[in-house]
Amino acid sequence: MTKQISRSSCTSILIGKQASNDGSVIIGRNEDSKTAWPKYLQFNAHQQQIHAQFTSKANKFTLDLPEVAYQYSATPEWTDRYGIFAEDGINEYHVAVSATESAYANERVLAIDPFEEETGILEEAIVTVVLPYVKTAREGICRLGKIIDEHGSAEANGILFADQNEAWYFEVGSGHQWVAQRIPDDSYAVVANQLAIQIVNFDDPDQFIYSPNLKSFVASHQLWPENQPFNFRRIFGTTDDSDYVYNTPRVWSGQRLLTPSVRQQPESYELPFIQQPDYPITIAQAQRVLSDHYQGTEYDLVVDPNASKRYRPISVATTQESHLLQLRSNVDTSLVGIHWLAMGVSAQSVYVPFYSAGAKVPPMYTRGKENFTNNSAYWIFKQASVLLDRNWSRYARQLTSTQDQATQKMWQNLFQTDQKISTITSDDKQKTIDEANQQVADIAIKAYQNLIGQLITEQTAASPLNFKVDPNL
Repeated sequence: MTKQISRSSCTSILIGKQASNDGSVIIGRNEDSKTAWPKYLQFNAHQQQIHAQFTSKANKFTLDLPEVAYQYSATPEWTDRYGIFAEDGINEYHVAVSATESAYANERVLAIDPFEEETGILEEAIVTVVLPYVKTAREGICRLGKIIDEHGSAEANGILFADQNEAWYFEVGSGHQWVAQRIPDDSYAVVANQLAIQIVNFDDPDQFIYSPNLKSFVASHQLWPENQPFNFRRIFGTTDDSDYVYNTPRVWSGQRLLTPSVRQQPESYELPFIQQPDYPITIAQAQRVLSDHYQGTEYDLVVDPNASKRYRPISVATTQESHLLQLRSNVDTSLVGIHWLAMGVSAQSVYVPFYSAGAKVPPMYTRGKENFTNNSAYWIFKQASVLLDRNWSRYARQLTSTQDQATQKMWQNLFQTDQKISTITSDDKQKTIDEANQQVADIAIKAYQNLIGQLITEQTAASPLNFKVDPNL
């Protein structure tokens, strides 16, 4: 990938199992990079691989890989010319990874421990070299941490990890310094292109995992007073003017949606990393967060594109795909992972619930290049967005109706498949899962093809050459 599109300006959400409405652990993110850059859905099979090695196409990072790679879902780029950028997925052991939330480190720490831009690990490699090789979220953290310890990181990043028991957020603050914090079971976090972790407790290994010399690195270079609580965000992060317009308002908006009882300001740098919801969080509410453009506030650019105060919204035109990785409890083991996937602009798309244990990808989710085609799921949703953008307010009701009807049908399909799986033999489970994945893909695509038809038909009357003198002519 070229330098211009090598980093994702994303927004992430992590939800503990007691903070969700059904005991699920959920992580998710909007992958924001370019307005026209297709993504695919992919199911990678369990495989044996002898003398396997990963070689980056984005820099000179290489890594020897284990002999066994577990099955996992992913959303790679339409081309691997610039790197794979698998970005997110769930493996056969019900471990979920989303990588990455791009961040920025300050000049003080980078002067001492610069990024290994030529040989360090980049966003494009993380899911591919970590997710197929771990059985728990903690294993994933340790594997990525060891890679950074040995090879360095080429950039500042936040990486989301989860399994059925816990969610973790991992942050890279410099070339070789990192920390991961567990999200408390009764809490959630929203992150937006900033180093977000605050106070690190080095005496609590159940809640924090970190690079081997993180504490001594900071102390030896006098980056923070030793008699003050170790604040990772303050030590490694930035407080630029852009943070207050580009980043913190997104965190504020996510927290105002899930914890409206707490009054905060959109430009506050003291927004907490960890927050508790007022009520249990549903998948629909998590989708609402990742689809947010400040609806109901004075900052909504859809209502007023020329608003005097402009903040970067969570849902933007550059979103390639948005995902929620849900790890459920009390279901058949083959149905634990749901890879909710919305192609294109999250606010104008719909989240499709794919079983992550799938083996066959619906064909429309394997197609699409840089230029528009009508046989690609990505481009179907982008086409609808382009038509909606001509007058979003006017077509809002049609969009909402399409989203609601498609979502209801997909939820029904999900419920029916969950029930069916519990009554069939293991030999038939894979076929049933693949059929269910095709069915929900068909529901979403058909709904948006119908929406596109309606929008094109209506917009034929919007031509500047629509000239009338006599109503009968």
